[in-house]
Amino acid sequence: MKMKLRHLIGPQDITLEETNRILELARRISANMDSYSEVAKRKKVATLFYEPSTRTRLSFETAMLNLGGSVIGFPSANVSSANKGETVEDTIRVISCYADIAVMRHPKEGAPLLASLYSKIPVINAGDGGHNHPSQTMIDLMTIKSRMGRLDHLKIGMCGDLKFGRTVHSLVQSLSRYEGNEFVFISPEELRMPEYMLDELPIDSDAKWREERSLEKALPELDILYMTRVQQERFFNEEDYLRLRDSYILNAEKMQLAKSNMAVLHPLPRINEISRDVDLDSRAAYFEQVQNGVYVRMALLMSFMGLEDPLTGECILG
Repeated sequence: MKMKLRHLIGPQDITLEETNRILELARRISANMDSYSEVAKRKKVATLFYEPSTRTRLSFETAMLNLGGSVIGFPSANVSSANKGETVEDTIRVISCYADIAVMRHPKEGAPLLASLYSKIPVINAGDGGHNHPSQTMIDLMTIKSRMGRLDHLKIGMCGDLKFGRTVHSLVQSLSRYEGNEFVFISPEELRMPEYMLDELPIDSDAKWREERSLEKALPELDILYMTRVQQERFFNEEDYLRLRDSYILNAEKMQLAKSNMAVLHPLPRINEISRDVDLDSRAAYFEQVQNGVYVRMALLMSFMGLEDPLTGECILG
C-alpha cells in the first residue's frame, strides 16, 4: 500500500513514538552501514538550498549516496531559477517531476511549509530563517541520548542567540515532549527566547524553564550545554552584531565549573563562542554531532520516502 505523503517542517510533524523509532533506525544504521548501501537505489533527493550551507547540505547528500541513491539540486538561490524570479511554489512543482524527496533551506520563515502545500513529494525543512531546523534536532537528540543514555529528566542550558537560533527553537520543542526536562535559557536581553516559541510548547508538556544572564552561574547544574553562535546574517545593522557577538565564550577555565559528564553541543559553524581549548575535553560532543548527522539524515530520507529497513522489514512511517 502506498504511503501517505508526509513532510518534516517542524518537530511537531512526527509523533514522540515516531521520533524514537527514527532515532533507533539511525542507531542501527550507524552499526550496520553496509546493510543500507542499496536501500535507495534509483531514488533521487533534490537539495534546494536558497541559503549557504556546508554541513546540512553535504550531510544530506552524503546520506543519500550512502543509501545508494543520487542527488540533484542547487547550492544557492543565485544559481537557480529563483534568481529569475521563480516562486517557491513553481520550483517545487517542477522538482516534484524530477526527484523522490526534497530538502529545502530558505532564509524566509515558512518557505518550506509553503513548498509542502504544492509538492507531490516529501519536503524536509533544512532550516527556514530563524524558525525551525528539525533534522538538526534529530541529530541533537541522537547525540544527547548516546551521551546521557536518556532523553528525559535532563537540565538543558541553551546559550547564545536564542532569538534567531532555529536549532534552539526546534530542540526545545522536541525535548519538551520528554518527561521531566528543564531548560535554562542563557542569553543577553536582546537575544532572548521569543515568547511565541514558548507559547508553542506542547500543551501537555511539564517542561520547566527559566532565563539566566550568567553562563558561569548556570554551568554547575547543567546536564547539557547547547552553545550557539550570534548569527551576523540575522542582524539588520552591524553595530548590534558587534556588540553582542562575544556575549558568551566557553573556555577550559569555565568548563571546570561544569559536571564531569556534562555534554557540550553546538550545531556549528562556531566563530569564537567555544574556545579551541575545549575541543580536547571529553565532554565536547559537537564533532560527534556531525558524524551522527549522516546516520540521522539517512534514517530521515528512508522514513519519509517509505523505504523498508532491510534489518527489520519495517517502514518507520508506514
